Amino acid sequence: MTDADVKNLLTETRSLMHKALEHFEFELSKIRAGRASAGMLDGIEVEAYGARTPLFQVGNVTTPDARTLSIQPWDATLVPAIEKAIMQANIGITPQNDGKVIRLNIPALTEERRKDLVKQAKHQAEACRISIRTVRKEANEKAKKLKSDGLPEDAYKTCETDIQNITNDNTAKIEKHLEVKEKEIMTV
Repeated sequence: MTDADVKNLLTETRSLMHKALEHFEFELSKIRAGRASAGMLDGIEVEAYGARTPLFQVGNVTTPDARTLSIQPWDATLVPAIEKAIMQANIGITPQNDGKVIRLNIPALTEERRKDLVKQAKHQAEACRISIRTVRKEANEKAKKLKSDGLPEDAYKTCETDIQNITNDNTAKIEKHLEVKEKEIMTV
């Protein structure tokens, strides 16, 4: 076994944990904190021209103020399809259209709703922690296999320590993102 095998293992571990963290950040961006954000519409697909198309590819999404999202379709015939897609996405906001522009008015959050959103954020954080621990477990198993294939004991121990350090770094990032999101949600 060579140092290159260990290096590849560590690189793969970093990459997989980074993907889990990116997914967590994406999921957090979908949790609204009382302010209008175009990210709230991520993942919504519109039935347009016989295909499912991301909302951002059929119109211009803007935030005219802190409590309003505005969607200006490039093709006015898509207004009903966009409205239907938003309703089906179940984001808790009823679209209003004037025939040309769809507006989404973001209601102010109640204290109870804010607490529910914090719970959602914590749930997403726990799911990310589980993903990271799973990646760590798989990396440690691969390191054991490298050891059984001839990796020296000291290199194995160093590899194990590096895997744990990568895990600790990513877990700290999760906590930081969660703390920022909680603060954002609870700020009135």
